[in-house]
This record gives sequence, C-alpha cells and structure tokens, in this order.
Amino acid sequence: MRDPLAEPSDLIRSVSRALRVLESVGRAPKGLTVKQIARRCELTVATTYHLVRTLAYEGYVIRREDGTYIVGLEVADRYRELVTAFRGPPAVGESLRRAAMDTGYSHYLGRFVGGQVAVTAVAEGPRSPYLEDLVPGFDEGAHATALGKALLATMTAEQRFRYLRDYGMRPFTSATLTTSEAFEVDLAAGDRRGMQLELGQFRQGVACAAVLVSPDKDMERRVVLACALPAGEMMTSARVVRAKLLTVARTIADGLAADS
Repeated sequence: MRDPLAEPSDLIRSVSRALRVLESVGRAPKGLTVKQIARRCELTVATTYHLVRTLAYEGYVIRREDGTYIVGLEVADRYRELVTAFRGPPAVGESLRRAAMDTGYSHYLGRFVGGQVAVTAVAEGPRSPYLEDLVPGFDEGAHATALGKALLATMTAEQRFRYLRDYGMRPFTSATLTTSEAFEVDLAAGDRRGMQLELGQFRQGVACAAVLVSPDKDMERRVVLACALPAGEMMTSARVVRAKLLTVARTIADGLAADS
C-alpha cells in the first residue's frame, strides 16, 4: 500500500513506472499485451513499450509468441533471496523443519518488516491443512492469524489501534474479529493463556497458535513462532501445542542469538 504523503522528493519516475508494469504483469498469469499494460498502469503505449523492453532484457518479464508478457524467472531468483534473508541463520531453518517433522504441523516464523506484520519462514507439515496464502512475504490479515496477534501483542494499545486502523480488519471468515475492542479482549485472553490463538478466524476449519520467540526494544527484531493445525485438534491439544511451541521457540531464540 503506497502512502502518497510519503512520496520522496527525489522519486525516480521511470523506476516507479517500471515497478508498476511488473506488478500489473504479475497480477495477470495469462499474460498482458503492451496495450493492456499501458491501460492498467495509465501510461502511454510508447512509454510502456520501452519499459517492457527493458524489463524483458533484464529477465523480469518474458514475451510469449502471442505477444503477451508474463513474469520472468529473475523474479523467482529475487524471491528465493528474500526467503533466505527472511529465514535467518541455517540453524533457525533447521529448527523449524524439525518441528514440522516431529509434530506433523506446519510451522511459521513472523516478524515486523517495514512496520508491517509478515510471515518470514515456513516449514510445511503433512498433518496441517495447506494454507496457500501463508508464504514468506505474506503481510495481510494480522488480526486474523495467531502469528499476527503475537506480534501485535508486543505493541502498546495505541500502536495496535493505529495499525488496525491503517491496515483494516478484513473479515476472512464469519469468526474473524473486526473491531479493535474485540481484538483487545482476545489478546488479553492470549496473554493469560501464554499463547495467542485463533480458531477459524483466517480459514474455516483451521486453527493457529503462536508464541513470542524474541522480545526486543527494536520492533523489527521481534520474532514469533506459530503453527497451524485442524481446528478440532487444537480444541483437544492446546496445552500440548503450547508446550511444544515454547520448546521450539527457545531453540530458535538460541539460534538467533548465536548469529547476532
């Protein structure tokens, strides 16, 4: 989400336009023609043509035989680099994978990135429902995920209010909390429980639990650990889930500390 008030005085328009072109192509898996890109980006065809040619030369878009453009493989390379940077030291990734293997549940790490809650690492487990949205870089629905709740719980009430006001409280399911008042009550219950929790608030039939790994004065250095499982299993295994999450969280905290 771009904030027009935060636009830098030295904004390089050609770079900004090229990124808009790349975003438009990325949102159209079937491909777009130059004219379609120009229309979606509100650019002239001539300008769009030059931008697309440059992006194609650099490998960020690919021209197909029918004249449409799709995202190029360089984007995948940048994503892999992002995943590696987000995950942190190898020991952290190994701890996450081991937790997913031992429990069968998918495990996630999250932190603030640019002031926004984001998933930064994932290890899939065979017993967890597949959540295609929860991949490294996912930065939506903090109010509806236990991972997001655990991070937002480290903020002051005023900081949380501003965050939820700025990013909204979209109703992912009928169980999603959509008011800051209800959200505060839920966080307080999570604090008493020693684990933030959501049952079907992000995806119907799926539950998620999260604990804090690394508290820090620096918001961007706070890390949380979460796992996802069928909602029915959470109802009967919450204490076991919490104990295992806390054990893994300590291991990950040690891995992060050794790398700093």
